[in-house]
Parts: sequence; structure tokens; C-alpha cells
Amino acid sequence: MEIIEQIKKYIPSNEQEEKDKRIILEYLNRTEDSLLRTNEICHVTASGWIVNKDRSKVLMVYHNIYHSWSWTGGHADGEKDLLAVALREAREETGIMNVKPVMNDVFSLETLVVEGHEKKGAYVPCHLHMNVTYLLEADETEELRIKPDENSGVGWIPMEELDNYVTEPWMLERIYKKLVLHLSDG
Repeated sequence: MEIIEQIKKYIPSNEQEEKDKRIILEYLNRTEDSLLRTNEICHVTASGWIVNKDRSKVLMVYHNIYHSWSWTGGHADGEKDLLAVALREAREETGIMNVKPVMNDVFSLETLVVEGHEKKGAYVPCHLHMNVTYLLEADETEELRIKPDENSGVGWIPMEELDNYVTEPWMLERIYKKLVLHLSDG
């Protein structure tokens, strides 16, 4: 699987990514249905860290399940090209059409806990997302639109103001701030 090779090439930036890289690779090598959400324990997802041209803002959605401003992303649902998943989800969740990868390589890795919730009238039990993040770029003047079944807001947020929008402390401190640092490192 090409994604395994991409993840192997990825150089972790901190202890969290080192451990998550190891866990994700072990999981992908041991599990045949890792790309399908029919695996209710753990499955692969892809996210987009969508930045504007000068890298001062990130495009986020107000996620209806998490009740917080969040990156875009979604389930692989059998798709092996996770960059394509991240691009598709960016378009679906924000309405932007002109989004492109800054690079084709993995930008970040995360193992994420998803609490149990209701979706389309059915209970979804607690599970893990083995997440691969890609750095994407979009034009901040392009028209945005919400995807009512998933989010109730879409907007460009200045990087230095993430604390004022994100209400999930762990995601803010461990993931989003890490992604901001990745931008300044690259």
C-alpha cells in the first residue's frame, strides 16, 4: 500500500508523532479493513490543514459533532490515495473548489480518539482514527459554504487566534499548535 511507504518516509517532529507513526504502521500492516469505517474499533482518516497563500490563516469548519472549530477531513472509505481523500473532504466541507496540495508528502500524523456520538440517527461507538494530515492551500477570497449535515460554519481563522475558536483543548494544544509550528519549521 502506497500510504505505508509515505508514512515510513515521514520524519516525526515530536514524541507524539514518533509513537503514532509506529502505531499507525503496525495497525496498517496487521489489519485488512483499516481503510473502512466498518471496522468500528479503528480506521484510517485523512485531514487537510488548509492555509492561505501567506500562511497567516487556516480554513476551518465549525464541526457539529465536536462543537468546535476544526480542520477538514474524513474517512478513507476504501480509498488508498489519502491525499485525494483530504482534497475531497476540503471541497465538500468548505465549498472551495480551488484547493491544492502544498506538497504531496504527509504533513503530520495523529492517532485520534473519537467519542461515541449520533450520526444520521444511529449511534457510532467510541473508536480511533489513524489520521494522516496533508498541507493544502486555497485562495481566501473564494466563496465558502457550509455542509449542514457536518458543520455549521466555515471561515478563515488567523493562526494566532486559534485559542479563541477551538474549544477542544487537546486538539488545540497537541495537534493544531503542532501544525502551526510545522509551517514555521518548513
